Amino acid sequence: MTRLLHLDASPRPGRAGSHDHGSHSRRLTHHFVSRWRAREPDAEIIYRDIGLSSPQLTSVEWIEAAFTPAEQQTEPMRTVLAESDTLVDEVVRTDILVLGVPMYNFGPPAAFKAWIDNIVRLGRTVDFDPQYTAHPHLPLESYVPLLADRPRHAVLLSSRGGYDFDPGRPLAALNHLEPSVRTALQFIGIGDFHDIAIEHQEEGGEALAASTESALERIDRLVESLHSEVTTPRLTQPA
Repeated sequence: MTRLLHLDASPRPGRAGSHDHGSHSRRLTHHFVSRWRAREPDAEIIYRDIGLSSPQLTSVEWIEAAFTPAEQQTEPMRTVLAESDTLVDEVVRTDILVLGVPMYNFGPPAAFKAWIDNIVRLGRTVDFDPQYTAHPHLPLESYVPLLADRPRHAVLLSSRGGYDFDPGRPLAALNHLEPSVRTALQFIGIGDFHDIAIEHQEEGGEALAASTESALERIDRLVESLHSEVTTPRLTQPA
């Protein structure tokens, strides 16, 4: 059974195409998850809506608690870290992260950055060892990605007001969403990263419709290939 973490970061509560003023990124994550369920009805789906309920921001108390060894943490420290522990546990359990994240001002919404800051945790998802020299995904030394213990995939589904932000396009250098998310997740050991975005949201009309259709078709192909990759090895394991 595959476990998916379905996360929506848009503050818009509805889905484009189904609700007035609905979220395009929510439409993409819903499409991915519904297509996955069609292939694997018993897949476990963990859902978290950080667009409507943002994770806590880092604070002095949070930092002090997070950098205190677990055996030395006080009860107030454990309380401060309780939400972060829950968010980390969800990621650790997951095979595929399905992340709906719109581009706001060339990067992610604040709620999603708060989520990232809560799941990149020393001793939980990453560690530091001066003797460790070979990070499997990034050109870093001494950092141990604790989630590199097994294959995990991250699927970033986004929406953009403008266009031409993809790699190789004129505005690629202004895109601080996909590169930052990829770096943070690979830092903790999630090495397989996939991204699909809708563009032309501000322009609307035929350009937006065509971009949306293209994104939905790409999601269909990604679900097909990922499902085959994730489930086939389990089917061929000896009894």
